[in-house]
Amino acid sequence: MPFIARQERFTCEHCGAEVHPLQNGSYRNHCPFCLYSKHMDDKGPGDRASRCSGLMEPVGVDHRSGKGWMILHRCTKCRKERVNKRAPDDAS
Repeated sequence: MPFIARQERFTCEHCGAEVHPLQNGSYRNHCPFCLYSKHMDDKGPGDRASRCSGLMEPVGVDHRSGKGWMILHRCTKCRKERVNKRAPDDAS
């Protein structure tokens, strides 16, 4: 499934923060304050085809060669897991 680029602002459903798109040409898919995401994609990044819409809880981190630090998210509703690249302004 191809990557569908989306630069969208959103309100975090976990902590209520107003989240703005990244300015460095990359794409944000999680809150930089609490690191939560939302289960919106199904087959590939940006497809917005998920029917679940559960919150994606940050449950771990991993370092991958060529990609850097990745955040492991697990859906609190359906338990699906996904990794997402850490953004430069993420809380530490």
